[in-house]
Amino acid sequence: MALTGERDEPFLFPSMDYQGDPPKFFSSDLLSSPLPTHSFFQNFVEADGHNSVYIHPYLIKSSASSVSLCYPSRRVHSGSIYQVFKADLTISSSTQQTQQGSQSHHHVISSFSDLSVTLDIPSSRLTFFLVRGCPYVTFSVSDQTPLFSITTVHKFSFFTSNSSLTKYDLKLDNGQAWLLYASLPIKVSNSYETMISFSKKYTSHDHGVSLVVRIALLPNSSSELEDDLDRYNTCYPVSGDALFTKPYCVEYKWKRGFGNGDLLMLAHPLHLQLLSKDEGNVTVLQDFKYRSIDGDLVGVVGDSWLLKADHVPVTWYSTRGVKEESFDEIKSALSKDVAGLCSSEITTISDYYYGKFIARAARLALIAEEIGFLEVVPSVKKFLHETIQPWLDGTFDGNGFLYDAKWGRISIEAYSAGYFLYGIAVLAKIDPASGMKYKPKAYSLMANFMNLARGSNSKYTRLRCFDLYKLHSWTLYEGLCYWESGWQQDSNSEAVNIYYSAALMGLAYGDIHLASIGSTLASLEIHAAKMWWHVKEGDNLYEDDFAKENKLVGYLSANYRLDLMRYYQSERECKIGFHVLPLLPITEFLFSDVDFVKDLVKWSPSLYTVGDGWMGFVYALEGIYNNQVALDKIRSLKRFDAGNTLSNLLCY
Repeated sequence: MALTGERDEPFLFPSMDYQGDPPKFFSSDLLSSPLPTHSFFQNFVEADGHNSVYIHPYLIKSSASSVSLCYPSRRVHSGSIYQVFKADLTISSSTQQTQQGSQSHHHVISSFSDLSVTLDIPSSRLTFFLVRGCPYVTFSVSDQTPLFSITTVHKFSFFTSNSSLTKYDLKLDNGQAWLLYASLPIKVSNSYETMISFSKKYTSHDHGVSLVVRIALLPNSSSELEDDLDRYNTCYPVSGDALFTKPYCVEYKWKRGFGNGDLLMLAHPLHLQLLSKDEGNVTVLQDFKYRSIDGDLVGVVGDSWLLKADHVPVTWYSTRGVKEESFDEIKSALSKDVAGLCSSEITTISDYYYGKFIARAARLALIAEEIGFLEVVPSVKKFLHETIQPWLDGTFDGNGFLYDAKWGRISIEAYSAGYFLYGIAVLAKIDPASGMKYKPKAYSLMANFMNLARGSNSKYTRLRCFDLYKLHSWTLYEGLCYWESGWQQDSNSEAVNIYYSAALMGLAYGDIHLASIGSTLASLEIHAAKMWWHVKEGDNLYEDDFAKENKLVGYLSANYRLDLMRYYQSERECKIGFHVLPLLPITEFLFSDVDFVKDLVKWSPSLYTVGDGWMGFVYALEGIYNNQVALDKIRSLKRFDAGNTLSNLLCY
């Protein structure tokens, strides 16, 4: 396990066949390694595999014999933004129906990497190199497949080729213009209103050579952008990796196929914000743009990118400090909160809520340390022992951590794991002997989400929930949950907590590498939250109809943005709560934009009254810019969220 730095075999929790057999869509040589459960291409392997996958800038849909491309339009309402799929172009082999003895009646994932997936269509003998952020869709045509066809749900209004028959301009009656580039000369063998068939125009030295075809939408039918697509069409990526070369940095490197020239890719707004212009020899083409639900995608030329995130210090205590005049009030609250800790009174068997109770208590120990009220720490330590040990030892009645060997994962959702990791990190800090005792199991729980290794030697898939192109996590529930619109995320603050807690665990165990990776991922999550979940009217990321009504995105998936939250809650205070909890020192960095926080609190009152538990998070944000008023409101609260306390709110 590359992340942990330990040479011994990692601890494995008791095994069970949790998920059933892996999908038929993975090639057999991939089955010996842990498989991704929350990858960007998951729709290719879930259900019948025919739902679309957003591979910026195109929606891609695969069937048993073809692949369809869509440059998506959007439907916008005050409460939602959706990308709409239409099969603008569908690519298939013209001879696939006559092929006998096909190895497969469905598409096959033959390889994948951090930034790409390779999709084989055995019945058509086509291979698609689907690389995220590539303005071209690239595929190879077997030398045994002389013909391929392109169909459309629209109509072809016009097409023409260059003199060498290696470039075609395709225009559709919906106004779209597409460009097709071929590595060998191809000719039109048949053409109809909705279909064009191509065949190879062989020369003596072309036999046995696979044809590589690249197709790109021409935005706005711009001749200037066509010049750029012409210039860079010969260099194509077949895969892409993301490397953690140094703290708070991610380096993208793409593997090229055959071809020469410079590599043209597309950067989303967060890429552009983090992209280092001084390293990696990149050139940004500011006027080369594709639209997307994530904001404009801008052309970047270069074989590698270096992304630099903000330095977010991961500390046990508040970075702003606690005013000494508040100590007595906080000590009084701590005495009551710690006195209320009783492990035998916890009745839930939900790992999510149980984890919140653990993390809540752990936070009390750190507050006590910060203000020098150490006499309550032994009681917290006792509670943490009593609540954490049964889960790690497998003696908890009604639930537990189980290892699914077929998928290489532990049966716990990511949010829950963050709370457990926080509790374990604090316990290891205040009781090093117990920390060392639990270390192998703690690292296994962490590696379930933060493993960096690849291949069959690893027990877990690589960065299970974290999307290395979007630079944030997707929600992972127990089991493989199927979402037709792609995976979703509704609480980036809980995602931040996963990696913040892992970084704290690194500090507790003296593991500099773990602390660095956890800090880097937490910083990237914060950047992504500010970019896509914190809605700022006038920044042109989202359409005005949506931006005017929402200061926070609720559910966010690859293909939609919703105002609704978990459990379909729409109250604004609840939305704020889900994007704040758990309230921790790192929350200060998640909400460092004071002007946005002021707008958010002003926006928060709903038509319906919500509970004190939710209001506590609103008041915590108000305290960022209006501390005394917020404290008075906090003191009036009668109840608190399951993971929160009066002590924590007074300390924030």
